[in-house]
Amino acid sequence: MTDPSRPPICVLGLGLIGGSLLRAAARAGRAGFGYNRSAEGAAAARAAGFDADTDLDAVLRRAAEEYALVVLATPATTLDDLLPVVARLAPECVLTDVVSVKESVADAVARLHPGARYVGGHPMAGTSQSGWAATDPDLFDGAMWMVTTEDGTDPDDWLTVAALARDCGAQVVPAANDAHDRAVAAISHLPHLTADATAAVGAGESGLALRLAAGSFRDGTRVAGTAPALQRAMLEANRIALLNTLSETIDRLTVARDELRDRGSVEIIVDDGHRARLAYDVMASTPAPPIVDVEPGEQGWAAEMRRQAHLGHTWQR
Repeated sequence: MTDPSRPPICVLGLGLIGGSLLRAAARAGRAGFGYNRSAEGAAAARAAGFDADTDLDAVLRRAAEEYALVVLATPATTLDDLLPVVARLAPECVLTDVVSVKESVADAVARLHPGARYVGGHPMAGTSQSGWAATDPDLFDGAMWMVTTEDGTDPDDWLTVAALARDCGAQVVPAANDAHDRAVAAISHLPHLTADATAAVGAGESGLALRLAAGSFRDGTRVAGTAPALQRAMLEANRIALLNTLSETIDRLTVARDELRDRGSVEIIVDDGHRARLAYDVMASTPAPPIVDVEPGEQGWAAEMRRQAHLGHTWQR
């Protein structure tokens, strides 16, 4: 019999993240199939040996028949069209997503599929490439994968989504939607904007500047190479949290500009940034401690998981 915490997966969208998820799950022995709007993408997945189709209704009817875990792996801008179809054809399936924002997705689910067994997710992995050709079954190995952990989250459904993340090689980070969106605004979405700004300033200087550009420019602008439509969909979906983070960044840069003009120094921003980078290096090189002494379903389990996650712990079972 199928393990109830590891049902078949139905991935809607077979681009970089969705396609890599389907491949990673298959590597772990999970049954799965998928939908892709592009016939070319679906054909590429089939050519690689995966079960993929362009008929959304047929894929979701199959998901309902097999009690599959449905994974939304399309941009946030597509959800208003996609969710009503999921609600109509696969209403009893556990539903998750891999979209890089959580509050706007949760709001869309509540509005368009109010009875959904929804547990949000966000794997912190990716490249600047897109499409099935960019997929990689190893993409999530060692990555952090946020799994929505609100007070009202169903513990069995949470375990189903957490098991998928673990099977894909990731570590699970329990978090509330609003806390997640504030965090990714700072460590993911802001870097896209600063990369875009750095690339634009560098390219606008002269051909000489681009010819001289080396590691700092290359590394600092890597994510600016992501398709503009994908960047906009991600950044604009998290506009409130990103506005706050961007305002703090502008304030720091304004102080740095004034200090450079008035005192000839950029000491404050450089020292602050250096200390922050060293703190990141320490955390990134240290294995995350496991969340302990809490089981999904116990009284207060979600709050305790969130508390430990804010200390840097992850769910590793």
